[in-house]
Amino acid sequence: MSFGDPNNPYGQPQGQPGPYGQPPQAPYGQQPPAPPQGQPGYGYPQQAQPQPGYGYPQQAPPQQAPYGQPPQVPQQQAYGYPQQAAYGQGGMPGMGVPQGYASWGARVGATLLDWLFFGLVPTILYFIGWIIFVADTSTSVPDTSYCNGNLQCVQDALNNATYSSGPPAIAVILMLFGGLLALGAGLFLIAKEGSTGQTPGKKICKIRVVREATGQPLGFGMALLRKICHAVDGPLCGLGYWWPLWDEKSQTFADKIVGSVVVRNQ
Repeated sequence: MSFGDPNNPYGQPQGQPGPYGQPPQAPYGQQPPAPPQGQPGYGYPQQAQPQPGYGYPQQAPPQQAPYGQPPQVPQQQAYGYPQQAAYGQGGMPGMGVPQGYASWGARVGATLLDWLFFGLVPTILYFIGWIIFVADTSTSVPDTSYCNGNLQCVQDALNNATYSSGPPAIAVILMLFGGLLALGAGLFLIAKEGSTGQTPGKKICKIRVVREATGQPLGFGMALLRKICHAVDGPLCGLGYWWPLWDEKSQTFADKIVGSVVVRNQ
């Protein structure tokens, strides 16, 4: 100990310098000097960053989209709507029919209701016009029994015979109006079936026609083609119309051609 050291005026012993990279050791009975605030002093151990607790999910950094492409949005959160399940798993698009196929009785009932609503009046008008047409369209047959084989007499009798002038105008009007009314009603039903899958009769019976592949309505063109293809259901005593009774998908021949099914509407 030196009493002449200006840095140690009280004569207290100074700590011994520590090894390279370590802080100096304090004398016995004294606390080592505290490191300065802010960054740790040279030679002091670095403090490790706190890690998330066990069981907490690690946050992965967001993936950057390729240059020139917009960022991808998860499908289930796009536009704020949840992702739709596949058709057959509670949703519409895809394969399968979650509602179940319509019964043969429901299909027949829907057809009868549509005919009562839109086909009964045109049928009555056309039938009345046809009866009038048949009743008033006749030809008077001349009597040639008195001619006794005289050809000139027979010719004169035929020339003097009177023929009807044709069907009355009322018969033509009724038949024409009934036909046009039936055509308009048929186009209306096809349009409704193509856009919504339901005619008024099908709506009452809670069934609808959809595409087998997508579960969506047929559209006007496919609905019209389906009606035309019903021509193959008529032969053999209407075998195509009876086919849904034992078919696994309850399809007629027309349904199989255009790829449509009739399902129950929940």
